[in-house]
Amino acid sequence: MAFRYAIALTGGIATGKSTVASLLLLNGMRVIDADGISHEILDASFEWVRDTFGEEYLNGSKVNRKKLGSLIFSDEKSKKILEDFLHPKIREEILKRSEKQDSFQFPYLIDIPLFFEKNGYDIKESVVVYTPPEIQLERFMKRNGYSKEESLRRINSQMPIEEKKKRATWVIDNSKNLKHLQAECEMFVQKIKQKYLEEK
Repeated sequence: MAFRYAIALTGGIATGKSTVASLLLLNGMRVIDADGISHEILDASFEWVRDTFGEEYLNGSKVNRKKLGSLIFSDEKSKKILEDFLHPKIREEILKRSEKQDSFQFPYLIDIPLFFEKNGYDIKESVVVYTPPEIQLERFMKRNGYSKEESLRRINSQMPIEEKKKRATWVIDNSKNLKHLQAECEMFVQKIKQKYLEEK
């Protein structure tokens, strides 16, 4: 049975989920990366992207993710076409990897950006990487070089981070510096190990 030992790792755009995933890996946790899987599937489906959206969304045989992203975030119809194509394939791959991880009988993380929005995974526990909205916006603009308006449009396409924080089983606070984040991640891993040992 898939997802038996799974914990969903989620957050918002620019809250630092990728950094947290890397730090948790360094602390011995295993992580399935839904974003990475989606990139693999998208790149393998470049012909479908060309036929569906046009040649201009490719760089040779690679998908121009930035350009495709601008289209998706400004056009609901295109967003739905892409999601209907990608999501079943991503889910299938996550399912396969999850069954393998469950065989180790120890908690592991599945990094799912839209875990609460899509509600498509039967995972009971979640950890949210939290950054206050104003810091989230500042970091996103700095990282991507988008205008405030474009940044807000992308951030607002997801559930507000405060709402995700309320729904989470655990929260990793990423409102300060890297040292603080490292301590938060170490503390989280200790909690998981302790909980697992108590349940055994």
